[in-house]
Amino acid sequence: MGEVQGQGYIGQALGAADLLAVSYFHALTYRADDPEWDGRDRFYLSIGHYAIALYAALIEAGILPEDEIATYGMDDSRMPMSGMAAYTPGMEITGGSLGHGLGIAVGAAMGLKRKGNPAFVYNLMSDGELGEGSTWEAVMSAVQWKLDNLICLVDFNDQQADGKTTDALASGPQARQWEAFGWHAQEIDGNDLDALVAAFNTARSLTDPKPRVIICRTKMCKGVPFLEEREMAHFVRVEPEEWAKALAILDEGRPT
Repeated sequence: MGEVQGQGYIGQALGAADLLAVSYFHALTYRADDPEWDGRDRFYLSIGHYAIALYAALIEAGILPEDEIATYGMDDSRMPMSGMAAYTPGMEITGGSLGHGLGIAVGAAMGLKRKGNPAFVYNLMSDGELGEGSTWEAVMSAVQWKLDNLICLVDFNDQQADGKTTDALASGPQARQWEAFGWHAQEIDGNDLDALVAAFNTARSLTDPKPRVIICRTKMCKGVPFLEEREMAHFVRVEPEEWAKALAILDEGRPT
């Protein structure tokens, strides 16, 4: 998809690919042929610019057809560069305005509980959103309403638009901060599939009446060494001749 447009948030997408794989192919309950099935687990992408990563997961899950890859970012495409719920099957919210996703997820989790629906609500957010006041209002609300059907996933790649996240507002031991607010918190290597599976299992099986968060420490551009080693920025530049090289490396390392 990035090669089609010559751009895209590739660094974030590669870093979050493992946690999306475990979400869609281990944890989430859904029907590929019925994306609006009421019994589905909801997956909210608060970070709308990560849409390229979620589209890949939705294609692998059979919710989006693979032949639409070539339309990414084009006029009238169902896969715009920033995720929009009105365009894309399986895209539950429009998450371009950062800091709103967790609040929406809290409302959805409350609604499902009142309906007696046992589905989980997952909210994938960035570490940069930890600097938003609206995020922490949602954190407190989730505890107040004992939302044990809410699982927040934080992609902590320590990179936001103005530099390192830990040089801004999201510093210190993250799990302890969330625990202080009343959440069940786990902090893991977000590029370790076994650690991700174990963390999701724990979050889903917990019996305490409290929301759960998994803080995933990820590496930008994971899986493409020559991009991993590049000086990191919010938007990683990939040169025209580098797309094929990156794809070849990823294909070589793909499990059989």
